[in-house]
Amino acid sequence: MNPELDNVIEKICENDTRYRRDAYDFVMEALGYTQKKFRRVKHVTGEELLEGIRLLLMEKFGPMTLSVVHHWGLKSTEDFGNIVFHLVENRVLSKTDEDDLESFKNGYDFKSA
Repeated sequence: MNPELDNVIEKICENDTRYRRDAYDFVMEALGYTQKKFRRVKHVTGEELLEGIRLLLMEKFGPMTLSVVHHWGLKSTEDFGNIVFHLVENRVLSKTDEDDLESFKNGYDFKSA
């Protein structure tokens, strides 16, 4: 991983201990996965990212997905939004005027997804 990104994520995790570092790493991986899936060079919407996250979680962790996300400190899709916006606030990711935390709320229930 990029050492600068590594430092930024460490700082975020020190300031907000709700989510484990692995969750941030996964969101960055899922962003690349989602961009490929939706054939986007740069921006994806919150809804598209949530879909990419869901698919990658199932691909990587299968039946262990629920245990993994809980281990990372995640309780809902809004937590993925919080992670994304922490990365935006720290200039790792960027957003458009249409992007907001609302697009990550009630995306799907972890148990049923």
